[in-house]
Amino acid sequence: MTDPYKARFEAIANAGIEAFRRGETASARQAFETVTASGRGSAQLWLVLAQCCDLQDDRPAARRALDRVLQLDADNPYALLMHGEIHTRDGDDRAAVSWYERALASANGRTNLPADLIARLQRADAERTAATDRFFNAIQASRAAAGGDADAAGPRFAEALAIISGRSAPQLQQPTSFYFPGLPQQAFYDPADFDWTAGLMAATAAIKAEALAMMADAGALQPYAEQPRDRPPRANELFGDPRWSACHLLKGGVPTTNAARCPTTMAALQGLPIPVIREHSPMALFSILAPGMHIPPHHGMLNTRLICHLPLLVPPDCRLRVGNHTRDVREGEMLIFDDSIEHEAWNDSNAPRAILLFEIWRPELTTSEQAALKIIFESVVDYSGSEAN
Repeated sequence: MTDPYKARFEAIANAGIEAFRRGETASARQAFETVTASGRGSAQLWLVLAQCCDLQDDRPAARRALDRVLQLDADNPYALLMHGEIHTRDGDDRAAVSWYERALASANGRTNLPADLIARLQRADAERTAATDRFFNAIQASRAAAGGDADAAGPRFAEALAIISGRSAPQLQQPTSFYFPGLPQQAFYDPADFDWTAGLMAATAAIKAEALAMMADAGALQPYAEQPRDRPPRANELFGDPRWSACHLLKGGVPTTNAARCPTTMAALQGLPIPVIREHSPMALFSILAPGMHIPPHHGMLNTRLICHLPLLVPPDCRLRVGNHTRDVREGEMLIFDDSIEHEAWNDSNAPRAILLFEIWRPELTTSEQAALKIIFESVVDYSGSEAN
């Protein structure tokens, strides 16, 4: 059925647009309100009405119009941004940040964004950061006024504060193959809590000499990341990339031919709480990262182990991030971490970085749990083998 009033309301809307362009905000608003009151307002018309209300500093009316825009177009970035901008002017940082984050998420992945929208998104991102800092500083000021000692609260509290303020996001275990429940969500472990680390670190110089000898033999090295056999191909820019290379000493639970050339290293690994799982563990290798190389964020396969790094050859500007914690890599200083938490590494120097890498059981696992896990992992090996036969 033909709408006999369609042409009339289109004319009113067009008159409102022309008035808006001339800067006649009151006339434009009156025209848009006439159209929207008839039930004929589009998302775009409601958005321009919201702009008129905002220019008149009628924030409640602007919010109502923006809510109507989002009922019609839930991811409209302009409406989301305006909500945030109004809350910023109201001094409500936390509400503003929630709208800015929604706007930034709605624009993520879109192509050919208008220049004005790009500029507003950039301002929103900057304001989000500034608001986050204001919130963080306000909490710190409240703690100081109450006589709280920031250092005494410890690193766990510091991370919690960063999360609640929006400076950081929760970083949790996300193993890609096997998850064991009830284990602490702890990124780095203190090497001093393990009775074997001092002896291993004391052998750094001798282990480094063996690593350097292996690095001089290109035939002893292979790319660290390889496409898994008998599995669908996965996109991974590091597969086959020699800039992150490995000299395997123990692989798939057995020594490689390289092991005999590194007797000091092999001896240093004896007696450590390394899992023994058929066709899986022990594993140990020299990991070499080329100059300028970055290992992108990723998660390990299991949360039942910890990864150990003994840095051997470390130029300046080498770092390791695990979750919300970033550590400088220093020669001879152990790093022990949960690789099921997102992690990444950088070598921003002009020289290679080399470490000894191996895994240990998580200390929270009981011997009974370790034994049960060994059975599970080896049964997976047996099951996979029986399927192939």
